[in-house]
Amino acid sequence: MVKFWILASIAAAISTATASNLLQVQNIPLNLAVEIAQNAVQSCAKQQYSVSAAVLDREGVLRALLRADGAGVHTPDAARRKAYTAASARTVTSTMVKNIQNPGAAQLVAIDNFLILAGGVPIKVGNETIGAIGVGGAPSGDFDEACAQDALKQVADKLQ
Repeated sequence: MVKFWILASIAAAISTATASNLLQVQNIPLNLAVEIAQNAVQSCAKQQYSVSAAVLDREGVLRALLRADGAGVHTPDAARRKAYTAASARTVTSTMVKNIQNPGAAQLVAIDNFLILAGGVPIKVGNETIGAIGVGGAPSGDFDEACAQDALKQVADKLQ
């Protein structure tokens, strides 16, 4: 009987320790993902660019995808892959474009689903990446990135 109580006490202690060690993470909610995607498409539309915008959660799972009227057929996948790259690397993809010039980083282009073109931006709350946005379809990745950044500025108060 004593052994049973000792084992029960150990099991209780382990389960309590395990419960206190669970990760607490933030992730982007659907309504905010949709709002950010809409903002990006509208930002580019003001400049006469028909784009697609994809917003992924912190794990790279698609939360929202919008394709503007007239956006190229390739743009939804390009936007999703740019967002995936930014979420995974937790950095702006235009920075990665510069980094792959270094021979040590050149093989980043070989990672499945990565698209190392400007237009992917991590979505952060403080230092924590909670998702990413990717925009594709403007005449250059720099314009895609500007639309993504503008979309995030519009919701900056909600990312605190």
